Amino acid sequence: MAHPPGTVRDAILHFLGDLERDATAPEIVAAVEAKLGSVSASSVRSYLRLNTGTLFERPARGRYRLSGVRERPTEYTAAPPAFTHKQASLYRADCFDWLAEREPDSIHSVVTDPPYGVMEYSEKEIAKLRSGKGGVWRIPPSFDGHRRSPAPRFTVLGGDDLQALHVFFRRLGALLRRVVVPGGNVVLASNPLLAHIVASSMIESGLEMRGYIARLTMTMRGGDRPKNAHEEFPLVSVMPRSQWEPWVVLRRPLEGRVQDNLRKWRTGGFQRPSADLPFGDVIPSSPTTKSERAIAPHPSLKPQTFLRKIVRASLPLGEGVVLDPFAGSGSTLAAANALGYASIGVESDPKFIEMALGAIPQLGSLGQIDPVLPERGALLRE
Repeated sequence: MAHPPGTVRDAILHFLGDLERDATAPEIVAAVEAKLGSVSASSVRSYLRLNTGTLFERPARGRYRLSGVRERPTEYTAAPPAFTHKQASLYRADCFDWLAEREPDSIHSVVTDPPYGVMEYSEKEIAKLRSGKGGVWRIPPSFDGHRRSPAPRFTVLGGDDLQALHVFFRRLGALLRRVVVPGGNVVLASNPLLAHIVASSMIESGLEMRGYIARLTMTMRGGDRPKNAHEEFPLVSVMPRSQWEPWVVLRRPLEGRVQDNLRKWRTGGFQRPSADLPFGDVIPSSPTTKSERAIAPHPSLKPQTFLRKIVRASLPLGEGVVLDPFAGSGSTLAAANALGYASIGVESDPKFIEMALGAIPQLGSLGQIDPVLPERGALLRE
């Protein structure tokens, strides 16, 4: 029986993603057949072998698992954080390993800016970025007296990269679904080219889609004329210049009604700016200020003015723990500190950990003019 292209692949990925452990090749073949009907066992085995080292790992002969999957412990132990400041704790760890060891139902919201393509934050590409050679990072020229920040070239991602991205976010969603309490918000920065993959992958993991937040800000993506033909086609842009940044909004399914969930878990919605004003999905945002970049020169640093709005809204009653599993320089934790929220960050890169040690206290102490939080601060100190 012939199956449409990609269906056998998707059945394998879904089975291993839900299993969260390794399985034998016959087990995988049986699971695919249970989902699709009769399949060629050799095609399943060939796909597993060809993608071992990228999508799959082989912990023993004839056994396969998704890359990054580890056995879940039966007892949960809390390793000490690398750094604490006020109510923020920062852990140096691979976030998949950390989430697998985290106690269930212990996080109340997630606000994070994940890696994309996943390759741009690999050791190889980060080394190129730090040396100024770019790699998959676009290093824009300086002009008008300003130096623009690097931006990943997401258009270089091919079919295998996009499939790996799907697996990455499906696995992340499954781990977050377990540690986040019912009704807890999961808010992830994305971009117009890849937001649909992030959303669909995490929906497959069991999280509910709740929409998008549009951060209105000019980026360096899009708007270019055809390469090596700009004079021939002076009025053509290859793709629109992006003037917004989508943040994917999901949540773990509620336990009962919203009011029931709020009473038991203190989650189930977004905190309003005021009794008369609902939390909206369009937030005007200037680029990250020079003063913040001087404190934390991370390639994807988001401004505190914007982050504090998102972090504040993510806990509807202002209670609970905010998690950033890709903490970078700790800007989300700094925003939580400024709001008086408890927060946890996880970061694997030792250079970003070192950066965060100084950045979290400094970014968190910045004041700002913010109509949403007038009581929290005054002028932004340059």
